[in-house]
Amino acid sequence: MKQAEQHAASLLQQILIFVLIFLVIFMMVQIQNLHGTAHVVNYAGLVRGATQREVKLEITGTADDMQIEYLDKILSGLKYEDGNYNLVSLKDPAYQQCLDNQIEYWELLKEEIYTVREKGYENTNVVSMSETYFEYADETVTAAEQYSEKIAARIRLTEIISALDILLLIFLIVQQQIQHIKAVRENHILSKKAYLDVHTGLPNKSRCEDLLNTSGFITEPLCFVMFDLNNLKEVNDTLGHAAGDSMIASFAHILRKVVPEKDFVGRYGGDEFIAILYDTTSAQADELLEKLHATVTQYQPGNMPDAISYAYGYSYSMNYKDCTLRNLLDKADHEMYLNKQAQKKKR
Repeated sequence: MKQAEQHAASLLQQILIFVLIFLVIFMMVQIQNLHGTAHVVNYAGLVRGATQREVKLEITGTADDMQIEYLDKILSGLKYEDGNYNLVSLKDPAYQQCLDNQIEYWELLKEEIYTVREKGYENTNVVSMSETYFEYADETVTAAEQYSEKIAARIRLTEIISALDILLLIFLIVQQQIQHIKAVRENHILSKKAYLDVHTGLPNKSRCEDLLNTSGFITEPLCFVMFDLNNLKEVNDTLGHAAGDSMIASFAHILRKVVPEKDFVGRYGGDEFIAILYDTTSAQADELLEKLHATVTQYQPGNMPDAISYAYGYSYSMNYKDCTLRNLLDKADHEMYLNKQAQKKKR
């Protein structure tokens, strides 16, 4: 189920990325169109004002063919994108219709201007026609402005959709990161659990073996201690396995409490424990073992039938040349065996 959800989230993320790319390209095109439209609005308004100026000049008897030619070129540029003014033809039906009406009426107005030159403006309709032309030109400008507003609205809508797309992308990315962190933590917890002894909470034999196998030659002062609980089988047989388990758990708790946190304590087998005391001296190790003995004795009086009793042996790295943790384990195990035998002889 999680894999299906992850696949769906990944697919959605890819779709959102493609949509965002499309929106960015679309927005760039619309912005370019908006710039062109602004240029058109500017020149359409210029034609409107320049035509009125041309009519006034003609009325006062000042003919200006260059101005008429200038207006012709602008109108042609607005319609066909030709000329030297870098004008664009807006792809808007309403604007095109208004521009066609304006161009058509401009041709009529030009004829009337030529008539003014021949007969005088008093004998023509040039004034009223210029007013009508102004209205046509004004409609063209308005249509261009409305088209510009449509483009601006598209850009605003695209910006909103892009922002939502980005927010959703960020949400998915953050969600994936959170899931990744959770997965890493879960794996770390599972990994730790795989190396923990459930009964005692100490590192289990697999963890101990990993530590022993990955160790190279020891160069710092280090003490390796091996412990073995005495009479565990007898306790199990006479008092039951619950009593035996209680003895193991109690000893593990005491051992972990007495040994400093910087040092390693692990359960090496059914009734065997190891402790690795880092950066320590032989005298400090003896002191710690005495403290452990006192704590065990205080915790469990010797007159109780399930009293905790243990044998131990330790080896000190500075007493050997080119030794590993495995070498120290073997030597500590041998010392523990001798200690156990000595305890049996005292009984």
